[in-house]
Amino acid sequence: MTSANFNAEGIIRLSDKEFRMISELVYDRFGINLTDKKKALVRGRLNSLVKSQGFTNFKSYYQSVIEDPTEGSLLSLIDRISTNHSFFFREAEHFDVLTKRVLPKLCRVLEKQSTAGQPASLRIWCAGSAAGEEPYTLAMVLAEYFGLKIERWDIGLLATDISVSALGQAVDGSYTEQRVAGVPASYRKYFSKTGPDRYDVADKIKRMVLYKRLNLMREQYPFKGKFHVIFCRNVMIYFDPETKKKLVGKFHRYLHESGYLFIGHSETLGKDPGIYRYVQPTVYQKV
Repeated sequence: MTSANFNAEGIIRLSDKEFRMISELVYDRFGINLTDKKKALVRGRLNSLVKSQGFTNFKSYYQSVIEDPTEGSLLSLIDRISTNHSFFFREAEHFDVLTKRVLPKLCRVLEKQSTAGQPASLRIWCAGSAAGEEPYTLAMVLAEYFGLKIERWDIGLLATDISVSALGQAVDGSYTEQRVAGVPASYRKYFSKTGPDRYDVADKIKRMVLYKRLNLMREQYPFKGKFHVIFCRNVMIYFDPETKKKLVGKFHRYLHESGYLFIGHSETLGKDPGIYRYVQPTVYQKV
């Protein structure tokens, strides 16, 4: 270990050239735009991983990542780089829009399908599910809204993320007391206390959500059908304008006619959303 590669705190130094190599790799494979302001974040998040693998500089680590035929090293890298921050009922007004404006319309369609003897199906996709707080919130909202009908109608909720570790936490469905603190009292029935500082999501809510790993940069998604609603909130803030434009175009392709797209409150499709109709801030409908 050469001390020239480490600072006084024992953190491996990251040169501008090494940062560019890593940021270009992350952008090319995952669409995440790591600007120069993110250099310290990248160094901090990758330092322990690089050292644990026996490397003393980022150049050697980078080389090992691109030469790994299994892409396991690439997945470990993006696990550290991606920000998997979320919480239950985040940007709660979206769930009000869902229950007061969107679901009533979809419910009427389902009723007609059911009355006509057709399969009554509803599909919602949560893109960027992090550790599960958002898809489980959606599942609880759906359970409250549909009540017993949820047992006889085909209501599916797909949740995807790029992070393997985040998906593992989501499937586990177990959270600390601090992380469930913001759950409204009326929804606490969907949790059970399993330890001094542990709350588990109810099995019937877990069963409503299917978790899959998905890189949103794929040209084609492995979906058999289309979705009535897509939630992709606080994901596109990490993308540049061109990447975001391509992504919302793909969302359009996988939405049913007049389907809805929800994005984060710090995001926008601009004044002229083009292939979408503006409903209200951060809510759009396919046209």
